Amino acid sequence: MLNIALAAGSGRSNSQSGKVARFIRQRLIQLGHTDDAQSNVIDLGLAPLPLWPADDTGPWGLYSKQLAAADAVVIISPEWNGMACPAIKNFFIYASKAELAHKPALLVGVSSGIGGAYPISELRASSYKNCRLCYLPEHLIVRRVEQVMNSVEPSSEDDQRLHARLDYDLDILVKYAHALRPVREAIDMSLPAFANGM
Repeated sequence: MLNIALAAGSGRSNSQSGKVARFIRQRLIQLGHTDDAQSNVIDLGLAPLPLWPADDTGPWGLYSKQLAAADAVVIISPEWNGMACPAIKNFFIYASKAELAHKPALLVGVSSGIGGAYPISELRASSYKNCRLCYLPEHLIVRRVEQVMNSVEPSSEDDQRLHARLDYDLDILVKYAHALRPVREAIDMSLPAFANGM
């Protein structure tokens, strides 16, 4: 059984990104990839991180432990004004190689309209640098999010296609998680000369 952490990157409480994260977590459990004890949703809208740098009053201590224990990560980012939102960008300022190095991650873009691709591109470009997260070559874009992922049974043809694509992506994530476990164990992450990415 894999330990999988899901980060819902919206700064809003009761967000659609949080809904998507909980839907994906439930699907991982239904597919037998994880269970209730081995998966966590980090909802940045419900328990936000203070703007970095910050003191130790925020929830990062808990998030850090959950991420460090994870074999794989799902990063869900809403598109705000054509960008990844501030909460998920702030999350990656906190995250380090101690939590995420050489772990596979599935990127999920979320849009209330037909967008959702820009957060994928933006996070692929910069968010992995110091934490060494390994994004899959696959990703998922959830468009018209209010109309999809609301129930186990697809409510439309678009929802059905999205469910099938999600299952495909999760299968790949799980395969990467198993494959990268021995890679992480073989890499010496303690070298101070290479603490940060280039």
